[in-house]
Parts: sequence; structure tokens; C-alpha cells
Amino acid sequence: MLIDELKSLPNSPGVYQYFDKNSKLLYVGKAKNLKNRVKSYFNADASPSPRLSPRIAKMISEAIHIEWITTSSEQDALILENSFIKQLHPKYNILLRDDKTYPYICVDLSVDFPRFEITRKVLKGSNIKYFGPFFRGANEILEALYLEFKLVQKRSCLREKKGCLFYQIGRCHAPCLGLINKEEYAKIVDEAIKKIKNPELLIPNLEKTMLNLAQNENFEEAAKIRDQIKAINDTTIKIQIDLAKLEDFEVISVNISSSFVCGVRFSVRDGRVCASTHTIKPAKDMVESDLEALYSTMILDTFNIDQPVGATKIYTYIKLKDAKILENILNSRHNKKFQIIQPKIGEKKELVNIAYQNAIELIKKHIKTNDYTLARDIQEAFELNNLPLKIEIFDNSHLFGAAPVGAMVVWENGEFNKAKYRHMHLQNINDYDQMQQMLTHRAKSFDKSSAPDLWVIDGGDALLNLANDIIKSSGANVDIIAISKEKIDTKAHRAKGKANDKICTNIGKFSLNSSDIKLQFIQRLRDEAHRFAISFHQKIRQKNDIQSSQLANLGISKGSIIKLINYFGNFENIKNASFDEIKKVTNKIVATKIIKG
Repeated sequence: MLIDELKSLPNSPGVYQYFDKNSKLLYVGKAKNLKNRVKSYFNADASPSPRLSPRIAKMISEAIHIEWITTSSEQDALILENSFIKQLHPKYNILLRDDKTYPYICVDLSVDFPRFEITRKVLKGSNIKYFGPFFRGANEILEALYLEFKLVQKRSCLREKKGCLFYQIGRCHAPCLGLINKEEYAKIVDEAIKKIKNPELLIPNLEKTMLNLAQNENFEEAAKIRDQIKAINDTTIKIQIDLAKLEDFEVISVNISSSFVCGVRFSVRDGRVCASTHTIKPAKDMVESDLEALYSTMILDTFNIDQPVGATKIYTYIKLKDAKILENILNSRHNKKFQIIQPKIGEKKELVNIAYQNAIELIKKHIKTNDYTLARDIQEAFELNNLPLKIEIFDNSHLFGAAPVGAMVVWENGEFNKAKYRHMHLQNINDYDQMQQMLTHRAKSFDKSSAPDLWVIDGGDALLNLANDIIKSSGANVDIIAISKEKIDTKAHRAKGKANDKICTNIGKFSLNSSDIKLQFIQRLRDEAHRFAISFHQKIRQKNDIQSSQLANLGISKGSIIKLINYFGNFENIKNASFDEIKKVTNKIVATKIIKG
């Protein structure tokens, strides 16, 4: 099969995908010429080429099937490759995943009385100026700005034509009342812009405010200002390099050390490094093409299609073979002229070197402050493909079929990431169909939020097989563990450190000792998902009970209410239904009561 597929490869650009015997995606790559690129992995008998790295050779030995998508250009192939890797998390691709979208502070200078606000997307307007990105401290900077300058703070101010609370406490010049003209206001905006570009200039006014609050024994507010000062100080990167010009550009360097890869990004504005961020990922047996792909990923993420553009020059530690392709992609995305350059001498070279060295130090710090022992133990014990660093855990909740809801919680970077928790209303009344609805919904969203390393499902073999089918159809590389609760007198036993729950995986069932740290960790994940699901379920039931009683107060029988719920799914849909729709489910009398009620 593989030999036949190799023979049918086209001589055109595109993306190729390797799959294993279980139809799991192993690797995604892009090529200028699919036939030449894919054949370079193999000998004549379809065995792995001796020129491959150990990691890629192992991947080829597992591959039994190849699929490809042709594109009109290598540029389109690069975009498609990056998209597939981020969505599906193939087993053998190394990717510096960063799902964050960093905020900018913006101001629309085309209006008479501009106001500053935080945005993460390009806004409509011909004269909007962006400052950033701010990897931290954006809210604190904006608050400090409005504390020092009497600027319009609310969108509604100019529409309402009346002095608001900020005017009454001396925090706004009230252009809505005509107390300042646009020329005077513009001067204030110019001064504010200078301080956004140099946030440390906001600190003296904050320190003065903090001292006044402390002298008036308002220690709680003084502490808030103190924390604000710290956050703004943390945004400023102290790198002593004197740039000859007030330039704006990005610096990107990637380094590999101690089986980790780290990407570092410096944002330079007006000739000074104003912000820095980094991403770290475990990696082994990296080759030159891996490194190129990591640079491409960071560059495409930095200049996402929806984000503002703060700079169009990008300096990298290595020379990128795909530099021109990436430039063309960014030019098309943003209608600006981009340059990707490897500096040879001077301060730019020094900056990429500093970023490169920072990557090594960040990896050292990461190793010291992060213990992967438990994650590696779980990976080895259950023979997982991925080191389980990002885990999504699923559970559902209902009471005799009423108010069914699903919940997903996320374990990431050694802790629960509550910002990524999600819940959803479910239509089905049995656990299997509910889990199917929830997992399918999540798998379909991998293009928006990339696949995790591991799913943990509250259930047994049936739900494990269900999850496997859903992941297989998505093509993503996600390991799956199901945890089946121990039953005592037909009731689930959840006592921590005592319950002998069963762990179900693709290699079999495990009955671990109740004191086993691996079991206790998975129980902890499962219990957090259960807590979150129950909490949401109780809120929905409470809301439904209130809405049900409102229908009952209209003189609608319990039987009719059940019919309506079964048909429309929830009370909101009943409320929005037409007379004829309600009449069809119940009768004319009930429909009249609801429409008039």
C-alpha cells in the first residue's frame, strides 16, 4: 500500500501526512515538490532512509499510509502545514504552541476626543494607532494613564452629553460639556502617547498617589497602587543596547538544550526592547527542518491575521530558507511590506544573540522549577504517545435526565487553568450520548483551540472506545484515559486515597493501589471536572425550576411543561417560540397562555 502511494505522488507543492495502523496522524510536512520530498524519507523498498534522524526514522517505521493535499504554491502549503500542526498536534511534529493573543493599547486619532482602550484585534478605522504588544501589565498601564491624564474613559460619555462620575471626581475634562476644545485635548493625548511608549514614566505619579493614600490610612488602595507599580516595572525589559535609530522590529530566536526547545521573542519599539515573551516545549532528536518549522510557527503566530501590526521587520538568529515565502504570506495578510532578516553584525546581531542566550537560561530555569516526574511516570505506565502536560478532563451531570450539562476542565503547566474551563448544555438523556455530544463538539473546535496531549474521561470501556473513535475521525494525536469509579453498594466511591478506581486505556485495564500517586492524580482531575459539572448543573436546575414555576403560574400543567421541554430543549427556546410552534406541541389554550404571559 505504502509503495503504491509513493508511486502516485504528484510533482506539485502541498502538504503530506503520515498515519499509523490505527489511522492516527504521525507527522505533517510541507513540500515544494511532494514527490521529491516524500520519497526522500524512503529507500527503494519503502524502508526508512539512513539519512533520517532517529525520531523521524521511528516515525517512518510506524507509518503505513500517506495522504496529501496539493496547493497552488509553497506559500499556501506552509500556511496549511502550520494550521494542521496547531490543530491536530501530530505525534512527531515539534511545535512551540502558544494559544495566547497578546493585547495592544489603541487610540482612534480620527475622532475629536480620542479615548485609549485595550484590544486584541485590528479595529475598524483609518487613523487608529496601536501600542504594544504588552505581554503583561496592559491593564495596569491603561489604569495609570487614566489616573494621570483627564481623558474620556467611557464610550458613552460623548453621546450622553452630561458630566459623568469621572468628571465629578476630577478625573475627566468633560468634553461632553464643552469644557475643553479638541486642540487642548489633542495635546493631552500626545503627552499620554509618550508615556505609553515609556510606561516607567507613569510610575512617579503612581508613587505620589500611593503615598497620599498611605498617609490618609487608606492602606488597601495604597497596596493596589503598589501592585500596579510592580506590574508596570515588570513590563520594562532592561537590555542595555544603544540602537542608533528609533526603530520598530521583532526579534525571534529559538534554542535547544537538555531535551527542551525554547522560543524567545523581543518586541522593540522606538529603538528599545519594550517587552519579551517565551515558549518552552519538550523536544528530542531535533533536525534542521524542525528548527525552521518552529521559526515559521512563531512568526505566523506573532503576525496573526486578526492582530494589529506593530513592526514589519523581523530579525532571526538563523537564516530561514522559507524567509521569502513567509514574507509573502505576511504581506498578503496585512497589506504591508515585511522583511525577515538574519543580522550579521551590529546591535541587531547582538539582540538576536541575547534572545538566543536567554532561551538557554529560560530552559535551565524551567527544568529547575518544573518536575516532569509524574507526567513521565504516567506516560510510561500507560504507554502514551505524548508527555501529558496539557490535559482536558470531561464529565457530565443530570438528575433523572433533567438539566443535562457537560463540563471540561483543563490541567496545564502543572495546575488547573480555570480560564479554559468550558461547559455546555446537552440534549441527550443518557451518559453515552451526552459524552458523544460533548467530545464531538470539542474535537470540532481543534482549529480554534489546539488539541491537548491527553483526554481523561469519567467512564469505562464504552466511553474510552467512543473517545477513540472521535479522535480517530478528527485525525488529532490525543491520548485517552478513562477512569471508572469503584462501586460500593452500587454507589460510586470517591474517598481520596482509598477508592480503587479502574483505569482504562488502549493497552488494557489497570487496578492501581489506592495510594498510587498516578491514580490519585487522575482521580483529582476527574473530581475537579465532576465538581465543575455539578456546579453548573445546579445553577441550570435552579434557573429551570424558577422558569418552570413561572409556566405553572400561568396555569400550564406539569405534563405540558415536560412536553415543551422535551421538544424545545430549554425554557429560552420556549420563550422565543411562535404561537403555532407551541400549539403544535401542546394545544391552542397552552399556546395562548404562554404568548400572552
